[in-house]
Amino acid sequence: MSKTYSIDEIQTLRVNAEKGLAADQLNLGNAYKKGQGVAKDDTEAFKWLQLAANQGLAVAQNNLAVMYEYGEGVAKDSAKAVTWYRLAATQGFDKAQYRLGSMYANGEGVPRNKDEAATWFQLAAEQNFPGAQNALDCLYVK
Repeated sequence: MSKTYSIDEIQTLRVNAEKGLAADQLNLGNAYKKGQGVAKDDTEAFKWLQLAANQGLAVAQNNLAVMYEYGEGVAKDSAKAVTWYRLAATQGFDKAQYRLGSMYANGEGVPRNKDEAATWFQLAAEQNFPGAQNALDCLYVK
């Protein structure tokens, strides 16, 4: 279930985010992305998620990659999406491992590479990420 922030909680997040606290930058970015306690604003979401991602927060790196992949709050850029997915994936973030595998499987932002896709799908599957094992199976069936 998604959290809806009160006005006071948003103000606290903003103060802390402006101080450079990565977790609050992430939460504020996600609040803007989902319209939780603030008006939905992908550009503002991107701003805060990028700050958190630049501090090495894997979930923020993944969320930023999604925004690049789909052109939400920023121009669509599959190569930048791959860069951010890779940063999160190398930290062991299962969603990013799965998405990076998908990028390789589909040749989005990188040359299509079944072996590289399999590597990332396997890492996500080992963490029981839903769909990763199926993606790995489908990769070899094709």
